[in-house]
Amino acid sequence: MSDRTRVAVAAAGALAAIGGAIALGTWTWNRTTSRLVARLKEAGRATAGEPVAFDVARLEGLPPLVARYFTFALPPGRPIIAGAHLRFTGTFATKPNAWVPFTAEQDVRATPPGFVWDARIAMMPVVPVRVRDSYVGGAGVMRGVAAAVIPVVNQHDTPEMAAASLQRFLAEAVWYPTALLPRAGLSWSAIDDTTARVTLTDGPTTVSLDVAFGSRGEIDRVSTLRYRDEKGSPVLTPWVGHHADYERIGGMMIPTSGEVAWVTPSGPQPYWRGRLVAATFDWR
Repeated sequence: MSDRTRVAVAAAGALAAIGGAIALGTWTWNRTTSRLVARLKEAGRATAGEPVAFDVARLEGLPPLVARYFTFALPPGRPIIAGAHLRFTGTFATKPNAWVPFTAEQDVRATPPGFVWDARIAMMPVVPVRVRDSYVGGAGVMRGVAAAVIPVVNQHDTPEMAAASLQRFLAEAVWYPTALLPRAGLSWSAIDDTTARVTLTDGPTTVSLDVAFGSRGEIDRVSTLRYRDEKGSPVLTPWVGHHADYERIGGMMIPTSGEVAWVTPSGPQPYWRGRLVAATFDWR
């Protein structure tokens, strides 16, 4: 066997080994995601006595602009959402102004609040980075791997992660709007003529968002202080999300595009711009 042949055989063996590792890593990632989604769905439950459909009587006592939002988003009699499966495309900024494409699947349960977001982000040529963000059983977790095997993000099981993840659930509830109706653990209070605060408690974690409404009654902007990872330490940082391009989906008015950003001393730093491409719902 010539030296050139030996090199070729060795290269082919190395590529096969790498391909096998990636395939195994992908299988393991998908299996773990499926098991987490199964846990999410098993935990989902309706609280005894909760209604199964939207009744305008539930709007009594709410700030007028909040009641106006529900009148805009939900027709009377709309069944209450138990869960949802959402699909997104968009771009993600790995650093300021460095945008790369992503696709994502997200499963949500309304009660108790929870979600599993599984994304493919093209951070590296040819090889995607897989990122899974979740809030299940009161625990917030974010994991990311390159080539399905190389860890790049691993944040989990801290009070700060739980709060940040529950804030994400609350900010994204415009895609499953019956989850924003007042109930045990969720309340609204007026701030001014255009803004209200929504507060959600799940176990030991309580979070809130300031919600600004548009001219039709739609939720236009949400903002809060949210934990951001700074060199391995959680730091409370102003955070803002925008919702736009409302369409009627599942009989409800839901935004189909959005952007989120950290607000730093140098100004807003957008890092996620996405579009909802499909949504299916489980009704209570």
